Amino acid sequence: MNYQSVLERIAQDVTQQVGSGRPAEYIPALASVDRHRFGMALADVDGKVYGVGDWQRPFSAQSITKVFTLALALAQGGDSLWERVGREPSGNPFNSLVQLEYENGIPRNPFINAGALVVTDRLQTLTGDASSELLEFLRQESGNPELAFDAEVAESESAFGDRNAALAHFMASYGNITNPVPTLLEHYFWQCAIEMSCADLALAARFLARHGLRADGSRLLTRSEAKQINAVMLTCGTYDAAGEFAYRVGLPGKSGVGGGIVAVVPGRCTLSVWSPGLDERGNSVVGVAALDRFTTLTGLSVF
Repeated sequence: MNYQSVLERIAQDVTQQVGSGRPAEYIPALASVDRHRFGMALADVDGKVYGVGDWQRPFSAQSITKVFTLALALAQGGDSLWERVGREPSGNPFNSLVQLEYENGIPRNPFINAGALVVTDRLQTLTGDASSELLEFLRQESGNPELAFDAEVAESESAFGDRNAALAHFMASYGNITNPVPTLLEHYFWQCAIEMSCADLALAARFLARHGLRADGSRLLTRSEAKQINAVMLTCGTYDAAGEFAYRVGLPGKSGVGGGIVAVVPGRCTLSVWSPGLDERGNSVVGVAALDRFTTLTGLSVF
């Protein structure tokens, strides 16, 4: 399959939609990003990368990093993690506190903010430095040693992070947070502030298309664990629009409010798309449209 020509066709097809939606205005460092940016990259299982548009331009990965933190926590700590976080869609906004009270401080899944805080807490316990462990992993898997945190975004996240602090303290009251909340929040905010391009993300996520194998051929996850992460991405990876995403795109995916989405075709390739304009659920308008076109044009989906 000529992936480059497919991406070029998609770029043409979504041209008129580029600029749709609104950047994440509640994080000041993201609010000023040009919403007319668009990039898309594909990495096959052998590491060959194809791209169009702003596919090599770094942007704030935000919640996409939750996939990689989850993989590291499972790889290093095993599936006891699932005793502290569920695997079900939430049906509520990603920063909601509503379900935590009547579910005894156990978040519905690892991709809503509460669940991601639990996963980061687990990785912090395992490594002593969760955000640095994550950054080093992403550098290795993407082959880009220049990947870095964006201090402005991290500071912006921290300054406007009261809801995340509330989530963490609430779960700590149930014993589901084991590190000091300020330490956890610091690592969580830095984690979300990693800058990556579409090419970086597509390469870094290849282990999910390679059934758990890292870029160097070593095993990060068992085939079963890789399947599990892909499954949770499909059902929970795009906030409370996961059903619509599965219906339109038909691939495991994880979005971030920086406008990026990463998606997986198991056994074939990974994709990353970026366009900063978001819909009301926090997903990139053009990103979803581009992935919809990809599965329509290629017939590649998990269904």
